[in-house]
Amino acid sequence: MDPELDRILADDYLDGLADLSVAQLRALRGECQAVETQLSYLRRMVQGRHDIVTGEIDRRGRGGDRYDVSDLVDRLPEILADRIHAPGPGRLPPTMEPGELSGELADRLTEITERVPIESPGEADDEALAAVATELSELEHEVSGFRRRLFDRIDALQAEITNRYRSGEAQVDDVLSGGA
Repeated sequence: MDPELDRILADDYLDGLADLSVAQLRALRGECQAVETQLSYLRRMVQGRHDIVTGEIDRRGRGGDRYDVSDLVDRLPEILADRIHAPGPGRLPPTMEPGELSGELADRLTEITERVPIESPGEADDEALAAVATELSELEHEVSGFRRRLFDRIDALQAEITNRYRSGEAQVDDVLSGGA
């Protein structure tokens, strides 16, 4: 995902939109949407792990035994359901399949979570849990920032496509017949 993300977020990615065909604009928009779907999935993975770690921190703070995580397991549906609805109107991705997650951001998630295995959080002391919670929060903010920048690209491409239809340069019949 890194090369695609870097290329899409480069300052010159949207240069020359007026010179592109509608088909090229749609292809660029699709590329942005595919990367955004991957980032959205990655962000949810980060959030889920962060929620579990902070749930464990909270459980221990209320006197829970470090090595008996049965009540944490019992609370997982509640913990993981906490962020089902994000603030704002949201956007439905064109595809729900994120594909294989790879690259620096996915590797960082793996590296962070290896220090507090999700299947055995009792192996981590309170200090390690707090450090991992902080790192996961920072990673989530970074991924969210990339997503916002991708949405800016998607919105610009969509606006150009819309303008083409409004001006009559593009026709709905072209889309329906598989053309431009």
